[in-house]
Amino acid sequence: MEKIKQKKININNNKLDNYAKKYLLYLQFEKRLSKNTIEAYWSDLKTYINYLNDIFQINNPKKIRIKHIREFANLLNTVPIIKSGNVGVSSNTLHRSFSSIRGFHKYLLNKKLSDNDPTIYLESPSTDRKLPVILSVEEIDDIIKSVNPESKTCLRDKALISLMYATGLRVGEVVDLKLTNINWEENFVRVIGKGNKERIVPIGMRSYQLLKKYVDLDRPRLARKSNSESYLFLNNRGRPTTRMTVWNILSKHIKAAGINKRVSPHTLRHSFATHLLEGGADLRAVQEMLGHADITTTQIYTHLDSSYLKEVHKQFHPRS
Repeated sequence: MEKIKQKKININNNKLDNYAKKYLLYLQFEKRLSKNTIEAYWSDLKTYINYLNDIFQINNPKKIRIKHIREFANLLNTVPIIKSGNVGVSSNTLHRSFSSIRGFHKYLLNKKLSDNDPTIYLESPSTDRKLPVILSVEEIDDIIKSVNPESKTCLRDKALISLMYATGLRVGEVVDLKLTNINWEENFVRVIGKGNKERIVPIGMRSYQLLKKYVDLDRPRLARKSNSESYLFLNNRGRPTTRMTVWNILSKHIKAAGINKRVSPHTLRHSFATHLLEGGADLRAVQEMLGHADITTTQIYTHLDSSYLKEVHKQFHPRS
């Protein structure tokens, strides 16, 4: 994992700022959180610390009380959000901000840098857990079929989309894959996920065939253009694909397939999990393949549409 850059953190010379710096390093090296997660935590803490300093002239954690945190929460709920025109941050953003602040104060108490944790009296905001958008098996097939066979990246695009659906990998995990992550004999992929945790995910024969075809026939042509030989998926210049490249690839073929849904690379992950559970897969097994630390995160995929429930009832209930 990359080290946190000093210029990004921009620590000021006061206790809260210095303690925040130590907390971020703790998250990076001991908790092994991802760079993106750490940067999100820093964004939350920077806003929080600046507020305490500007409004209450507080730069010592021992002086922070629950009333200060509640007033900060009220501010988040009333500040205008320019992009959407709405007032207040989303419930998910508020929840993440609270989580950042709680974690920070717990760290301060454990390290004896503060003599109290005011967040123990802080009520958690409710989160709007919307059911994820998913694609049907037919829609996924249509996306793969929509790839222009005359395109120079036809084999790569088909292999990429198929692998993401077959394994449920996060987009960041896909772009980081190396050739050595694929076990061609046992037909699985070895993934280094969040928190630097390793997991093994089966690929499936259809995805395996598309991936093998890409690696054997198309990838060598792309690899000759640069020195990125080890990465599995390469762009037109022979360099490793980025998250944005994957977004663009998927968006292009979603449009070509005529699918009118708000689809992102994560939609393939949602679809992977939902289809497994609808097919009768064990929740724990799906949790393992997704790389979820907490099974409650996986449980959101246990939703089933009404037509599926009706079909199950009709097929198995004795009075249907």
